[in-house]
This record gives sequence, structure tokens and C-alpha cells, in this order.
Amino acid sequence: MARPAGPVFAEDALRPISALQHLLFCERQCALIHIEGQWAESPLTLEGRHLHERADGPERREVRGDVVIVRGLHLRSLRLGLVGRADVVELHRDPAAGGPVPGLAGCWRPFPVEYKRGSPKPDLCDKVQLAAQAMCLEEMLEVAVPEGALFYGRPRRRCPVRLDARLRRATEQATARLHELLDAGSTPPAEREPKCRRCSLVELCMPGVGTRRSAADWLHQAARHEPAGADDEEG
Repeated sequence: MARPAGPVFAEDALRPISALQHLLFCERQCALIHIEGQWAESPLTLEGRHLHERADGPERREVRGDVVIVRGLHLRSLRLGLVGRADVVELHRDPAAGGPVPGLAGCWRPFPVEYKRGSPKPDLCDKVQLAAQAMCLEEMLEVAVPEGALFYGRPRRRCPVRLDARLRRATEQATARLHELLDAGSTPPAEREPKCRRCSLVELCMPGVGTRRSAADWLHQAARHEPAGADDEEG
């Protein structure tokens, strides 16, 4: 499989794959985390982190017959401008559709598995994150990755994901928007929506209150005990 053509990002311009899910959930949440460095734990985020810690950690391999299970594999795509680490990548021995993998003899077909808490979502945010991992693997190993799976903690089962052209287009569009948002360095104003109830950053975001300011500006001003500016608007 030939390396895909297109512009190449510099190493210092790579963005985390995990930011794609933040972006698709809420662009303001994405900016708070990846521009302003804000974070707050909740029971849901702690559950998700513990689920990932069981699958993640330092890179390690386990051989099960014709399948090699790699945990914590570092991923990178200079074409997409993404970097991250896969929870699990299964390498299936496949002389027909596989390709070479450093450190292994023979041909192997990668199958990424992303671990998530909760249950399957109606939107594409989890699938886009998985597709981004697959596209990184394709660039790194020069072999096609046609499918992967999402493992959800609540039903404790895998959901297979076909990495078709539609999902790949959505992933490339989300990646382009991610770079655009983070390169601009500006946090979008807050808008109260039903999904705000599920966001661990809602207390920092304050949807509906002073939405023209970033959370960092608000915290700095609050520390100085200054009154809110006259230009702030209700959301």
C-alpha cells in the first residue's frame, strides 16, 4: 500500500487523536482542554480512565497463535497531523492482505480496538477516533486497515466498525477542523445545550454566564476579585 499523498505536518504541529472526540462532542470543550489546559474529573471520566489504564500502559506484545496483541502502541500520521497511542492493536497473520510489521516475521493485518466506558453512541465521535487510529496505522505500516472495533464497558462487548469511505471522509473533515480550531488559539463562546449535563467541565465552562470570556480569563479575573466586564453577554 503506497503512502497517501498530500501535505505533511511538522512534528511540533501534530495534535492528539483523543482531541477528535472532544471536538465532535463540543468544540468549546476541545478548546478548554487543548488550548487552555483546563480539566476536571468526574465519576464518568474516572471510569473511562480506569478502563483505558487496563488496556493501555507501556507498549507490550502478547502472542496468541496467529494473532499478536499489541497494547499501548504509539501512533502517528504526518499527513493527518495526528499523534497518539492505541489501546489495543491486534495483528492478524494474513499472507494475502497483510503487510510486514517491524519485529515480526510474515505478513500481518492490523485491527485496532478502542476501549470506551458506557454504551454505543448514536453519533460518530467514537468511530472517528477509531478511524483516525486506523489511518495512522495505514501510513505507518503501509497496509490497508479495513475494519476495527469499539469495546464498551457497560455491555462489555465489542462492536465491529467498518472503516468505509464515509467514515474516513468524516475523520479527515474532523481532523482539518481540529487543526483549524487549535491553530486559531481562540475558545468558542459557551452555549447551553442538553449535553452540557454530561460534561465534566461544565463548572469551568459556565454555559450561559459570561460566554465571551475564556475559562482561563474568568479564573484569572476571579482570583483578582474583579467585577465582570460590561461587555459580557448572557448565553
